[in-house]
Amino acid sequence: MSTSYDRPLDANEGPDGTTGWGPPGSPPPAAAPEDASRPSSLPHRLWRGRPEDPRWARPALLGLLAATLLLYLYDLSASGYANSFYSAAVQAGSKSWKALFFGSLDAGNAITVDKPPASLWPMELSVRIFGLNSWAILAPEVLMGVATVAVVYAAVRRRSGPAAGLLAGAVLALTPVAALMFRFDNPDAMLALLMSLACYLVVRALEDGRTRWLVWAGAAIGLAFLAKTLQAFLILPPLAVVYAVCAPVPLKKRLGQLAAATLALVVAGGWWVAIVELWPAASRPYIGGSQHNSFLELTFGYNGFGRLSGEETGSVGGGGGPGGGAGGGMWGETGWSRMFDSEIGGQISWLLPAALILLVAGLVATRRYRRTSVTRGALLVWGGSLVTTMVVFSYMAGIFHQYYTVALAPYLAAVIGMGAGLLWERRRQVWAALALAAAVVAAAAWGYVLLHRTSAYLPWLKWLVLIGGLVAALGLIFAGRLTRPLALAAAALALVAALAGPTAYTLSTVDSGHEGSIPTAGPAGASMMGFGGGRGPGGGGRTGGARGGFGGGRMPGQQNQQGQQGQQGQQGQQGQQGMPGGGQGMPGGQNGNGFPGLGGDFAGGFPGGAREGAGGAGGMGGLLNGANVGSAAKALLKKDASRYTWVAASIGSQNAASYQLATGDPVMAIGGFNGTDPSPTLAQFKKYVTDGRIHYFIDGGGMGGGMGQGGEGAGRGGDSGTGSQISSWVQSNFKKVTVGSATFYDLTQRTGN
Repeated sequence: MSTSYDRPLDANEGPDGTTGWGPPGSPPPAAAPEDASRPSSLPHRLWRGRPEDPRWARPALLGLLAATLLLYLYDLSASGYANSFYSAAVQAGSKSWKALFFGSLDAGNAITVDKPPASLWPMELSVRIFGLNSWAILAPEVLMGVATVAVVYAAVRRRSGPAAGLLAGAVLALTPVAALMFRFDNPDAMLALLMSLACYLVVRALEDGRTRWLVWAGAAIGLAFLAKTLQAFLILPPLAVVYAVCAPVPLKKRLGQLAAATLALVVAGGWWVAIVELWPAASRPYIGGSQHNSFLELTFGYNGFGRLSGEETGSVGGGGGPGGGAGGGMWGETGWSRMFDSEIGGQISWLLPAALILLVAGLVATRRYRRTSVTRGALLVWGGSLVTTMVVFSYMAGIFHQYYTVALAPYLAAVIGMGAGLLWERRRQVWAALALAAAVVAAAAWGYVLLHRTSAYLPWLKWLVLIGGLVAALGLIFAGRLTRPLALAAAALALVAALAGPTAYTLSTVDSGHEGSIPTAGPAGASMMGFGGGRGPGGGGRTGGARGGFGGGRMPGQQNQQGQQGQQGQQGQQGQQGMPGGGQGMPGGQNGNGFPGLGGDFAGGFPGGAREGAGGAGGMGGLLNGANVGSAAKALLKKDASRYTWVAASIGSQNAASYQLATGDPVMAIGGFNGTDPSPTLAQFKKYVTDGRIHYFIDGGGMGGGMGQGGEGAGRGGDSGTGSQISSWVQSNFKKVTVGSATFYDLTQRTGN
């Protein structure tokens, strides 16, 4: 028989009789009597919730979800097309079902994005219904964010009650990087939702040992693989081990259930892979990010083990330091402190020290519970996912961006909710009260440190957080002896102190638009590693950082030598901080200008700079932000557009994406995202031109050569230099057309050379 929170009565979980309903020894609340003669209406049931819940629980949940929805929808269109790389693919998928299936960057199906396409599908269907606009693209991401909050609430409520569930949901909603990525079009929103759902389903399986829950969890992870490949598998070890040890069924059945879940994972994630690998390469788009037109190569190389080792063929830069130790690299320093450093800390780590304390304390509190204790199992599921993902992120030497840490947010929130709930129940025990107080002190002290890093931002807030947290911690030490109103007052003050910092950063995040490939959350100076951040006040890049450069004016992996000047993105410090065109060059530079293979003109420190047609302000030319497309350039490409498969071609995806979004017509991205993929070859490109399928070649953009006037680079790794070859051939043989500051080559008019 199940009782109030859909779990077996767990009075035997611990020798002290703790059940999870209240103080030790307290019985579960009795279910409210039902009037069989008057079945409640659907609206009443939706508002009232479960009969065993307090009457305030469901209205509070609905209020939390509504507040999250309004917060994430606020000024959503300020981000425009957000990451134009993915928005262009969304536009293509809204025009072509083939492009939708494969995740093509253009409706002509020249090349795909460098991820599988599942995260694009909701946005593409939305655009098919509502048309191409910022809201149609980003609103599905917002809905995924609200759904993730609901899943985390549901998971925590089942074990720790509605108050703990509301705390977990609020922590997730107010995490700065969550507020950023649930309003952005990268794959991480879908990944976070599906990973949360998988954890929830595993906990359900731990409750009753039913195979169906575990199979559905495997399916959720398989679908997450189709959103962001191998990152979806990071939590497989803790989930599998916890179920194998703690499930309330015989060991033989547990192993069989795990095998069934694995099969579900393979089917859910593998059907699309099988179709792509078996589909004739000549009749599908090239697999972007691979060097041999193979999705499996992309999965295990550029998007897989290369992220761990730093050996990513076709990437724009190397990774971190030596394995096992901290070291600097293109994507920041690796090591145990990475989640807390100046690049990452303000994105995710506000409550991370508190979560680790609560995780350890929760495991101590449940140390004598039976093997099949669902309370401990749930804590291990969410805590194991948190620790495993955090360790991998801390030591991965390849491409790493701050916004990846949104994957930690649901795990962190659930651990906070469950851990705080467990200790609050035991607050009359000295050790539990001290542990709860320690978690509050850790949150307040670390919040003070993070706020001090941006000392010009709300300078009074750090003192409110620190002092409020210390006072609240003192009250919590004696919470078991205080009257209920005083104990609740101490708890409320603790929540205010712990959440004030991340809430401020979250409000700053939603108050500004974010564009480009590497957005960051928080106010100006909150993170220095992002390329192309916010557009409005407080954003970490466009307005908040150096225009035409990086948020904060320095490259990832370099130490901040300018203090607050660097944090505020002073352009005048670029030369001293290692940007191209300055004294030091970019890390790993081999040609005097920074990145190996870069040639051409440098405006604002990067190829293309902020000029029209060669890259937007706030990014590495055409690599990380697209072009500013003027009306004259748009009119040029729109003329006779229906006669061509692609109205234009450009090296690198971001540059091509900007023109495609501006015109609504397909633009070929030569070389994929970085411009380093060997597609199309020079021979293929010549045939497209001969067949009259491409109208213009857009000068500038990408990393694979051919930027500005005759770049000579070939990228790095396995780049065949096709971008350079195509650029040189075009410039030598076709008429140059200048529109404003943008340069095109008309591929229908030869110069006779």
